[in-house]
Amino acid sequence: PLANVDGDVRAEHLTYAIGDRKVLDDVSLKLPAGSSLAIVGKTGSGKSTLAALLSRMLPTPDGSVFLDGRDVTELPLDELRGAVGYVPQDPFLFSTTIARNIAYALDDPDAEAALRRVRAAAAAAAIEEEIDRFGDGFDTIVGERGVQLSGGQKQRVALARALVTEPPILLLDDPLSAVDARTEARILRTIAQQA
Repeated sequence: PLANVDGDVRAEHLTYAIGDRKVLDDVSLKLPAGSSLAIVGKTGSGKSTLAALLSRMLPTPDGSVFLDGRDVTELPLDELRGAVGYVPQDPFLFSTTIARNIAYALDDPDAEAALRRVRAAAAAAAIEEEIDRFGDGFDTIVGERGVQLSGGQKQRVALARALVTEPPILLLDDPLSAVDARTEARILRTIAQQA
């Protein structure tokens, strides 16, 4: 991860097109470290594209997105991604255990300390109790793309994966769309308390 990242995010005149269609047109925002921002809009309005450009999941235009005043296109990709926890609406899970899916970004996912972090992240994502009820608990194999889990469970496992590294920046692209309102409120309260 980037050393000493505060998490100040800024976009300046960000424009992004797919073919001839402008998905984002002259978007500017400033988000100081430790603050939150919700972007709402209809389907196709560019919310997911904005999230992907902030983390360089798409080719981010030079001089348009900055992390702590540094152009994200000039930062090493692995360092940038180490500072950003990104959770898409339709997450990808690997055909391995729940614990391994959550611990994916940790250096030693099988270490005792890693397993404690995995459990804490699962608790923050309000999925720990459900995992414990599975026959193999955190050792449950989720199957290809998480086929053994419900949509809401997949989303919360992916959220736990983003939270396990305690990133200074957390980008949530509607990752709780398949979660009931009470659980969503609980998760958002926990995230807000940790910020």
